[in-house]
Amino acid sequence: MASKVMDLIYWKDMERTGIVLTGLVVGLLSLFQLSIITVVSTVSLAVMCCTISVRIYYQVLYILSWGDGVHPFKSYLDLDISFSGEQADLYMQKAIIMTLSAFDTLKRLLFVGNLFESLKFLVLMYLVTYLGDLCNGLTLLIIGVIAIFSLPLFYRQRQEHVDSFISKIQTHVDNVKDTFQRLAQGGGPPPDPTPGGAKPKNQ
Repeated sequence: MASKVMDLIYWKDMERTGIVLTGLVVGLLSLFQLSIITVVSTVSLAVMCCTISVRIYYQVLYILSWGDGVHPFKSYLDLDISFSGEQADLYMQKAIIMTLSAFDTLKRLLFVGNLFESLKFLVLMYLVTYLGDLCNGLTLLIIGVIAIFSLPLFYRQRQEHVDSFISKIQTHVDNVKDTFQRLAQGGGPPPDPTPGGAKPKNQ
């Protein structure tokens, strides 16, 4: 199942990925004008009309001896999406661990377990208020869906350039972070870059 999802994300089958991406984006865009109940029911009706028509068409071909009688959606019906008991337990444990970890992180941020981290969270939430004025959650969801189907493929094709760009940004972020940490600790000179902290002798 996971491999099929990755094939969709990396456009291994361009026709199938195009259909899935178009369906997701059109469905989400429909939510701007219609309720989610209306969208789900309308999409379900459209899909059912299509699949039933194809099923009847193949059955008529088989009756007239013009077809082999193979079910047109056999590959989808045979698709195994079940989980074993061990897999279900493993996924449940991972979900519980991730949830508890998220709550623990949020607790430390809200109750100022680390002043610097809480200040970063405060700035982030302040910026999110501006983001909320520009767009709503549905817009962000549409952007996220498009990003899922575009960024992984772009990264695979431009990995060296992207890694180099990210490393430069990370360097600047680390420098700014070190500066704020020194200010929070009362200032002081930057750490000595020479091995062992050795200082050159005065002439």
